[in-house]
Amino acid sequence: MASSLTKDSPSSGEKTFFGHPRGLATLFMTEMWERFSYYGMRALLPLYLIAPGGLDMNAGTATAIYSVYLSLVYLLAMPGGWFGDRVWGPRKTVAIAGGIIMLGHLTLALPSEGTFFAGLGLVAIGSGLLKSNISTMVGHLYDGPEDPRRDGGFTIFYMGINMGAFAAPLVIGTVGENVNWHLGFALAALGMGLGVVQFLIGTRHLNERSLVVPKPLSKDERAATLRKSMIWLGVAAVFYIGTVVTGVYTLNWLLVPITIAGLVIPVMVLTRIKRDKELSAAEQSKMTGYIWFFVAAAIFWMIYDQGGSTLSIFAESSAENSVFGWDFPVSWYQSVNPVLIMALAPVFATFWLALNRRGKEPSTIVKFSSGLVLVGASFFVFLMPLTIAGDGHKAAAMWLVAIYFIQTVAELTLSPVGLSVTTKMAPEKYASQMMGVWFLAVTAGDCTTGLLSLAGVELNGTGVVALEATLAVAAGIAIFMYRGKVKQLMGDVR
Repeated sequence: MASSLTKDSPSSGEKTFFGHPRGLATLFMTEMWERFSYYGMRALLPLYLIAPGGLDMNAGTATAIYSVYLSLVYLLAMPGGWFGDRVWGPRKTVAIAGGIIMLGHLTLALPSEGTFFAGLGLVAIGSGLLKSNISTMVGHLYDGPEDPRRDGGFTIFYMGINMGAFAAPLVIGTVGENVNWHLGFALAALGMGLGVVQFLIGTRHLNERSLVVPKPLSKDERAATLRKSMIWLGVAAVFYIGTVVTGVYTLNWLLVPITIAGLVIPVMVLTRIKRDKELSAAEQSKMTGYIWFFVAAAIFWMIYDQGGSTLSIFAESSAENSVFGWDFPVSWYQSVNPVLIMALAPVFATFWLALNRRGKEPSTIVKFSSGLVLVGASFFVFLMPLTIAGDGHKAAAMWLVAIYFIQTVAELTLSPVGLSVTTKMAPEKYASQMMGVWFLAVTAGDCTTGLLSLAGVELNGTGVVALEATLAVAAGIAIFMYRGKVKQLMGDVR
C-alpha cells in the first residue's frame, strides 16, 4: 500500500502501518483476536452440542441453538451501534464489548449447561456492541470518504477478520475436539483477552473522534430509556421465573420467541422506514427496490450459514474427515472459507476492475442474482455426499470442500455488493442505521433455519436440501428476470 504525504506518512517522521495510520494496526489486531475467539467458539459450538461428552443434544436442537446464536449477534449489531452513537462513544463501547466477550467465553468454559447458555448470551451481546463500532473507528482514521487510503485501509482491516477466522478452528477447534471442550472455550477467552489488552495499549494511536458520543442522550431520554428497559427486563424475568416455578419450562420457551422476534423485527424495521412520510418519492422507490435485495439476502444467508451447523454436523457423522490417510478435526472445515476469501478476494477485485475498464462489468442486480444461484448450486452439490452417506458409506472430505468453495465464490459475488447497495440506497435520514438493516437480513435467514429446526424439519434430509437449493436458484433467476423493474426502482443507483 502506497502511503500518502500526510501527517501519518513516513515523510513526516511518524510510523505507519503499511502506509496507513498507526491506529489501523490497533484496530486490525483487535478485530483479528475478536474474530479468532468468535470463529473458534463457533466451530466448536454445534459439535459440542451433539457430543456425548458435551450436551448430547439431537442435531435439530443443536442447529436451532447455533442459528439463534448467530441471529442474535447480527440482531444486536443495531442496538450496539446505538450505544456507540448515544451512550458511550465508539472507543468505550469497543473496550466494554471486548470485556463482555471475554467473560462470555470464560463462562462457556465452565462445565454446566446453565452457564453455557449464559456464556452464549454474553458473547452475542459483546459481539453486537463491537461489530458496528470498530468499523466506525476505522473510518475515523481517514480524512473523510475522499481520502485515497480509505478503501485500502478497510481492505487491510478485513484481512484481519479472515486471518483470525482461519487460525481459530485450527487452534481452538483442535484443542476443543481432541483435548477438552471447555479448554477450547477458554482459549477463545484468552484470544479475546489479548485483543482487549493490545486495544487498551494502542488507543493512543486512534483518532480523538472515537472518544466522542456523536448524539448523546439527554437527561430525559436517558431516564425514559432506562425505565423502558427495566420494564421489559422485569416482564421477561417474571415470565421465565413463572415457567420455571410451574415446571413447564423447556429450552423452546427461550428459542422460539427469539426466532420469531428475529423474523418480526426486520419486517417492522423495513415497514417503519417505508412508511416514513418524510422520505422523498425517490427514496421511497429505492426502499421498495431494496426490499428485493433484502429478501434475497435472507435466503442467501439461510443457506450459507448452515456451513457451520448442518454441514458440520453431517461431517461429524457421515464424512471421511481425512486427506491422504491423515485424519483432521471436523472443526477444521470452518477454516476453508476464510482461507479461500483471502485467496480469492484480490482475484475478484481485479476481475471486476478489468471488466469495468472494458465496460462489461455486471450490474449490481446481476452480481446479486449470481450469488443466489451459486449458493443454491452449493446445496445441489450437497445432495451428492448426502446420497453417498444414505447408501451407508462415508462421503469424501473433498465434497464438503467443494461446497465451501462454491459458497465462498457466492459470498464474494453477493456480500460486498449487498453492503455497497445498502449504503447507496439508504434514505439520508436513515444513512447511519441502514448497515444494521443489512445485518437484519442475516438475522432473518438464520432465524428461518432455527424455526425449521425447532419444528422438527431434518435439515440434512435430501428433500429439504433440494428444496432450499431450488428456492435460492429460483430467487436468483427471479431477480435477474425482473432486473428491469428493480433497476427502475433503484433510480440513480448503479
